[in-house]
Amino acid sequence: MSDTPNIDAGLVRRLIAAQFPQWADLAVTPILPGGWDNRSFRLGDDMVVRLPSAQRYAPQVEKEQYWLPKLARELPVAIPSPLAKGEPGIGYPWHWSIYGWLDGETAQADRIADPERFAISLAEFLNALQQIDGTDGPPPGAHNFHRGGPLTAYDAETRTALADLDGKIDSRAAIAIWEAARATSWTGAPRWLHGDFAPSNLLVKDGALSAVIDFGCCGGGDPACDLAIGWTFFEADTRRAFRAAIDIDDATWLRGGGWALWKAAIVLAGRPGTNAAERDRSETTLRRLLADDALITG
Repeated sequence: MSDTPNIDAGLVRRLIAAQFPQWADLAVTPILPGGWDNRSFRLGDDMVVRLPSAQRYAPQVEKEQYWLPKLARELPVAIPSPLAKGEPGIGYPWHWSIYGWLDGETAQADRIADPERFAISLAEFLNALQQIDGTDGPPPGAHNFHRGGPLTAYDAETRTALADLDGKIDSRAAIAIWEAARATSWTGAPRWLHGDFAPSNLLVKDGALSAVIDFGCCGGGDPACDLAIGWTFFEADTRRAFRAAIDIDDATWLRGGGWALWKAAIVLAGRPGTNAAERDRSETTLRRLLADDALITG
């Protein structure tokens, strides 16, 4: 069987009819743009169906089903609430999930009423998440692509990407940021992390943060990866507000820059499947990183 099954509304309707007949009469509508790790479909007015798009994402289902109800009690905004877990069937090979629908639109600049207040809201969310005991959380590994682990996991990949970009960017400055970030490490107890804290996983309603979604990469470990949004989404003034509000030390902030640099570099160096919008965002991220003297001077 292919690692990338054809996932469409017809498949979802058949799975619902076979496994959850009480919802078989509800409309199934694809949610666009589609995600990378999962394909999502609205089910009626009040639910969403999410199906892993490949084997490497399938372990995220059990993790979210178990942990999201526990995390939700401690967080200041809504996160997905599992309603049911689907079984493999009808040609689809993995478990899948049904969640309650969360109102809101994905975060983008023209939907945010007050950028600095929004940045502070994100910091407050991460502070609350990190205060939850992460000792028993899933440790870094293949299930979340080593989010929460050391940057050394991506050292060779990053250096190769930066070498490929030599002459196109200030590679000396980029390598200096990477080496400074890589030289630090997390020494505290594991903290909870989202793992993919990106605008596409943040919902906005009435101009403010209303929900955080897609916890497939969550786990316990070094929370630095969640700080990459400081460069992937914020310009300097808003990034300063975010930094001032979040409860982390300078070394962790520096590693957050390292995570942002890794992703931007591999995209610009030609990661398979990259589109023009991703390249534009990565170019913007690198511009922000290379203009941020604090990353090198600390």
